[in-house]
Amino acid sequence: MATNPVLAHSSLPHGLPDFASIADDDFVPAFEQAMATHLREVDVIAADQSPVTFAGVVEALERSGQDLARAAGIFFNLVGADSTPERNRIATDLAPRLSEHASTIALDPRLFAKIADLHDRRAELDLDEASLRLLEKRFRESVRSGAGLDDDGQRQMREISSRLSVLTTMFSQHVLDESNAAAVHVTDAASLDGLSASAVAAARDAARDAGRDDGYLITLELPTSQSVLTSLTDPDTRATVFAASTSRGTRGGDFDTRDIVTEIVGLRARRARLLGYRDHAEYEIAEQTAPDAEAVETVLRDLVSAAMRAGGRELTRLRALAGEEIGAADLTYWLAQDRRATSAVSLDDFTDYCDLETVLRDGVFHAAGQLYGLRFVPRADLAGYHPDVRVWEVFDDGGVSVGLYLGDYYARRSKRGGAWMNNVVDQSQLLGAQPVVVNVCNFTKPQAGEPCLLDFDQLTTLFHEFGHALHGLLSTVRYPSQSGTSVPRDFVEFPSQVNEMWALHPSVLGNYARHHVTGAPMPADLADAARAATATESAHSTIEYLAAAVLDLAWHRVTVEDAASGVIDDVEAFEQRALAQAGVGSDLIPPRYRTGYFNHIFGGGYAAGYYSYIWSEILDAETELWFTERGGLSRAAGREFADTTLSRGDSVDPIAAHQRLLGRPARIEPLLARRGLAAAAS
Repeated sequence: MATNPVLAHSSLPHGLPDFASIADDDFVPAFEQAMATHLREVDVIAADQSPVTFAGVVEALERSGQDLARAAGIFFNLVGADSTPERNRIATDLAPRLSEHASTIALDPRLFAKIADLHDRRAELDLDEASLRLLEKRFRESVRSGAGLDDDGQRQMREISSRLSVLTTMFSQHVLDESNAAAVHVTDAASLDGLSASAVAAARDAARDAGRDDGYLITLELPTSQSVLTSLTDPDTRATVFAASTSRGTRGGDFDTRDIVTEIVGLRARRARLLGYRDHAEYEIAEQTAPDAEAVETVLRDLVSAAMRAGGRELTRLRALAGEEIGAADLTYWLAQDRRATSAVSLDDFTDYCDLETVLRDGVFHAAGQLYGLRFVPRADLAGYHPDVRVWEVFDDGGVSVGLYLGDYYARRSKRGGAWMNNVVDQSQLLGAQPVVVNVCNFTKPQAGEPCLLDFDQLTTLFHEFGHALHGLLSTVRYPSQSGTSVPRDFVEFPSQVNEMWALHPSVLGNYARHHVTGAPMPADLADAARAATATESAHSTIEYLAAAVLDLAWHRVTVEDAASGVIDDVEAFEQRALAQAGVGSDLIPPRYRTGYFNHIFGGGYAAGYYSYIWSEILDAETELWFTERGGLSRAAGREFADTTLSRGDSVDPIAAHQRLLGRPARIEPLLARRGLAAAAS
């Protein structure tokens, strides 16, 4: 039988898949073959009668399943970045089968007995830190999969895991379909007043791509706040766009997500109870760096209190500026006006100096070179999975090729909203594998021959996601399951948030910020004004984030008894009640993601973990000061940060590593200052 192209050994650098040779029809056979191979490999490990050793069990498990990892790395990146009805159908079909496959391995009594034996004897095995962490994690994963339960408990765990895999896949697909369906069509160009000429042209193209012969289509971004609302001058258009955004998933019809949400929440509560936890939040946070759910609730409660006080002062200022009452759809518009009014110079021209191509080459890549010695060489001879995807080969300061970086920057109807990083290939010394990572964004694709100009938020997003990419590219661990971003969820955002600091850093901004037409450098007063305007988060931004984190935690503090009582059946009522009880129930500032389109927690891996952004930001704010004290863009500082954090993945305790970097535990005061909450908190 011919080798399936999904699983075929790639002769391309670092095992880059030959995307052109792969058809959708190849995926199901590839997964079936890979799962069968994986089960045979695991059976050999479980059936082995020789003395139980770390190398013979835990390390052997790390070597197993390479075909399955390859298929998953290719397919699931495609599903998020370039979905089609056929790929969605395949994903839905595969979800329960992959869940059952994972359960079969985790619940194999022979395998669990060996892992438990090693875990019991771990103190006498003389393992290094990475190996000991891997053994302990393998044991916990087995227990958390139900390996310690009786037959009935294991049966329930299989059923719950299988159903959840289907529901979370459905939720993500519904969110993308609903966002496309809810896009706002306007026929009068005057309704788009305030948007740039390129944004108006993009709206015209979006209408055509959606099969409309006339007018313009304002497509929706994943978060509640839509970037166009900061520019649209027409209040009615702003209100229409805002209503379309906030009603997603709760409008009825084929893409309504409310029934999916309540079933997911109930099943997660059942699974937690089976494993001895009060609720899903306790179950999830037990594996994070936060000590427990109560500690997370305390931090969020304190931040909410300070943020709401700061928000009141901010709203008073905006009302005075507007000279009228402000609605929820108008807040970000007037925040932008406030920023213009309080800036020493006009910030309207900032985007003219932020052409994506120049920012990438002379900003993002330049900073990585100065800090970590990395060099990014375009490989036009290598193809990505879509014509918009570009490939760079990455070299270290010794000229050694360390991996590949793929950039997929432009929005399209087949791509889910937001921005993210994926590993197509994980780095592993054990497997001799170097990383292949991809950054996916949703910037508006420019007209042919025109530049893609980035605003403040898009600029920050680009640097943020590249921070995740650096976490993968600089990884130098032995075991693939500890590679790069395979760290606790409430630590994974830390390196990416640190990388945001370089976006407006003088030595980085001065290197890339040139006018896209004239090539003139950004005037010093404009650069200073941009840094001043973004030095502190708006209270609005902090409140909408905290509201989403509170909402996530509320859904996942639901117990089995709560779900049975019907308390979650009315999704909107539950949401409203949860926000009000947390003191963040503002009609003017809804959560960054409302329940109906909160893909992070109902379609992604952030369930009971959306707090991780602010949790990681405590470390990030401290680390920004650490870099500043060492001269900023310093190769010595970059090397130390890479050695302690970026290269280590989950092979070390991340919080202990950060404390070693600082020489002490992190404090919350730098975070409060950054978010403008220091005075409100005191």
